[in-house]
Amino acid sequence: MLTVQESTPPAAASTGDFSIVTRGLTKRFPSGQVAVDDLDLTVPRGSVFGFLGPNGSGKTTTIRMLLGLVAPTAGTWELFGRPMPGGMPAVLSRVGALVEGPAFYPYLSGEANLRRYDAADPAADPRTASARIGLALDRVGLAAAAGKRYRAYSLGMRQRLAIAAALLGPRELLVLDEPTNGLDPQGTREVRALVKEIAGEGTTVFVSSHLLAEVEHMCSHVAVMRTGRLVAQGTLAGLRAGETVRIRVETPDMAEAAAVLTAAGLPQVRTGDGEVSAELGTEAPERICAALVAGGVAVRGLAVQRPSLEDVFVGLTGEGFDVDG
Repeated sequence: MLTVQESTPPAAASTGDFSIVTRGLTKRFPSGQVAVDDLDLTVPRGSVFGFLGPNGSGKTTTIRMLLGLVAPTAGTWELFGRPMPGGMPAVLSRVGALVEGPAFYPYLSGEANLRRYDAADPAADPRTASARIGLALDRVGLAAAAGKRYRAYSLGMRQRLAIAAALLGPRELLVLDEPTNGLDPQGTREVRALVKEIAGEGTTVFVSSHLLAEVEHMCSHVAVMRTGRLVAQGTLAGLRAGETVRIRVETPDMAEAAAVLTAAGLPQVRTGDGEVSAELGTEAPERICAALVAGGVAVRGLAVQRPSLEDVFVGLTGEGFDVDG
């Protein structure tokens, strides 16, 4: 497994520095299928954490175990430093979750739907229901549409209402399973902006997704799953840091350009289709450009090519991802 930050926190750190910690978490179904295999996951407090993997890689099963909806076969997990499942009664009120899409009454308004959600929570104080519902609707930008029937909501509004249901009380951790799945571009932008806003208020947001663009836009940290196993975790910048950066030169003087790049000590020089490229390494691109010009090479274009998120994750998993849905 590629790890670009410490994957197993010291015992002292797990008490406050991480919202989620798992050690050897495993789920094996009676059929023999191993959905999650020996998962060691650490989610820093205050992060927007992308839990990424192709469909069927074990993401939703992991979330269900974290929330106590499915019992693990082996391993342990902590939320806010408390061992689970024993700490569930004290911890779950601090966790909001949206798992496998929202379910609301289509003939009721957004506000009325939230009232029913709130009434079903034994820990909710009915005396503060109106204030909390109003605050949740305002936080997701639906205050003006509170009286509108759910069936008239757009896809983005429906997803935002589901997030409002998860925010009916003060939350330190928000778990979102595929929050932009099936949304149109406008709905996707709405949910993305909302996640950033919630994270900006100090809430840890754990986002499960198979959409690379959403993870790249929203998340500060990421874990990558493949067939039930964790293959990488850390910061997005850290994941990219180990990948090769290349310099690409568009020129009619390909032989001369290749000679200059080779003389500059750049490895993996390649030519073709009116361009020459090489691994840049730690060299400054402006120095390479100056060397090309000094060598009489006609430079039509010069670009530094960094690996895309898709390149990084396909390299880790060996599988394709949806780039933008």
